[in-house]
Amino acid sequence: MRRATWHLVLGGAAALTLFPVAWAFLTSLRPANRIFEVGPTAVTLDNYTEALTAFPIGGLLWNTFLTAAAVTAGQLAVAVLAAYGLVRFRVRSARWIVLAVTVSLLVPPQALLVPQFLLAAELGWRDTLAGLVVPQLAQCGLAVLLLREHVRAVPASLLHAADLEGSRAGETLRFVVLPMLAPALGAVGILVFITTWNEFLWPALVAPSPEHTTIQAGLALFGNQEGPNFGPLLAAAVLACLPVLAAYLVASRRITDAFLGAGVR
Repeated sequence: MRRATWHLVLGGAAALTLFPVAWAFLTSLRPANRIFEVGPTAVTLDNYTEALTAFPIGGLLWNTFLTAAAVTAGQLAVAVLAAYGLVRFRVRSARWIVLAVTVSLLVPPQALLVPQFLLAAELGWRDTLAGLVVPQLAQCGLAVLLLREHVRAVPASLLHAADLEGSRAGETLRFVVLPMLAPALGAVGILVFITTWNEFLWPALVAPSPEHTTIQAGLALFGNQEGPNFGPLLAAAVLACLPVLAAYLVASRRITDAFLGAGVR
C-alpha cells in the first residue's frame, strides 16, 4: 500500500511536469486560427513550416550548439585538471579549495550578471562567441565536485604502479585516469550541455542580435507589436527541445549513475 502511494505521488508529479510539454506540442500542431480553442481539431504542420522559413531558426540552433559544445568542452577541461590536482597532489589548502568550490554553487548566477556583462563589454565581447562561452566556464563547480569523487575512486595501486614506471603526473592523467573517467565525463558533459543549451538570461544580455544569439533568447523573435505569434513560437520551442531530449535519452542512465557515484563515496 505504501509503495502504491509513492507510485501514485510520483506519477502525479510526472504528469504535472510533462503537461506543459505535451500542451506545447499539441498546440503547435493546431491551425493558427484555432490555437486558443479547446477540443480536437485538424492537425497541420504550417506552424513548423513558418518557423523554419520565416525565422532564422537554423542559425539560432547552430549558435546554441556551438555555445553549448564550447562551454561543455571548456568546463570538462577545467574540471578534470582541478579534480585531478586536488586528489593527486597533497595540497594543504585542498579542503578550503573544495569548500570554496562548494560555496560557489550557492551563489546564484544572476548575482554575477552585472560584473560579467561590464567585463565582457570592456573586452569587446558583445555579440561574440567568446562573450557567450568564457563567462559560463566559471560555472564549473558542480563538474569539479563530481569528477573529484570519481578521481578519488581510481585505485591507488594503479597510480603507484604508474609512479614506479616513471610516469609523470600528466602522463598518469592521460593514460590511466582519463580512460577510467570516460563514463563520468560523458555524464557530466551531457549535464553541462543541457544546462548551457537551456540558458536564457546570459545570451539575451551579451548577444542580443539575432545573428549571434541562441535559440532560447531568439524565441523572442516570434512576436510582433500585437504580441507573440504563438503557433510558430511553440513550434520553435518544440524544435529547440528535440536535441536536448535526444541527449538526455541517450545518457540518462549515465547522469543518474554519476550523481549516485558521487554521493555514496
